[in-house]
Amino acid sequence: MNSSQYLAWIEQSAAALSAAQDELTALDTAIGDGDHGLNIQRGFHKAVEKLHGQEGQDLGSLAKTTGMTLLSSVGGASGPLYGTLFLKTASALNGKTDLDTATLAQAIADGVAGLAARGQAVVGDKTMIDVWQPAAAALQQAAADGADLATASAKAAAVAQEAAESTIPLVAKKGRASYLGERSAGHKDPGAASSAIILHVLAEVLA
Repeated sequence: MNSSQYLAWIEQSAAALSAAQDELTALDTAIGDGDHGLNIQRGFHKAVEKLHGQEGQDLGSLAKTTGMTLLSSVGGASGPLYGTLFLKTASALNGKTDLDTATLAQAIADGVAGLAARGQAVVGDKTMIDVWQPAAAALQQAAADGADLATASAKAAAVAQEAAESTIPLVAKKGRASYLGERSAGHKDPGAASSAIILHVLAEVLA
């Protein structure tokens, strides 16, 4: 993965999140504030603007810019969570203009650790972590198996899609949805849904 592919990932994620805005809004209306679709696509479009002209930067710098932009421009709980996720990937990416599967797996694992610490959530709480944790594990397993980036990211995307669907029967234990108690069951978590979209786009870019 090089800097151009990273920029394509963020740009195409912004487009995919815009296309899914109504779906994400409907999911969030059912168990949250109803603003996740608007907030997340707006944040990624802001990140695209900030990254414009940074093609020559190393991947760590691009990750920091992405994270800081999401932190400051995505409303609600998603801003700090997505912002932290991308910011924490930067340490494994600093100084690199190209990376292999093992480095991508490490970067995502670092991001997920930051996400878990920030959100104080674990798998099963019906949050973004339900998608990112197993996706990170899939990347690490693929790296250990010697898979290339295309294969590894495709596996992570498939795991992410399945994981997002698996949030439907869960009772939310974190965030606004947790106020609903048992009534939160039967709805896909919107943060899990947007996370699966972003990981699907990553696989498309690296295919």
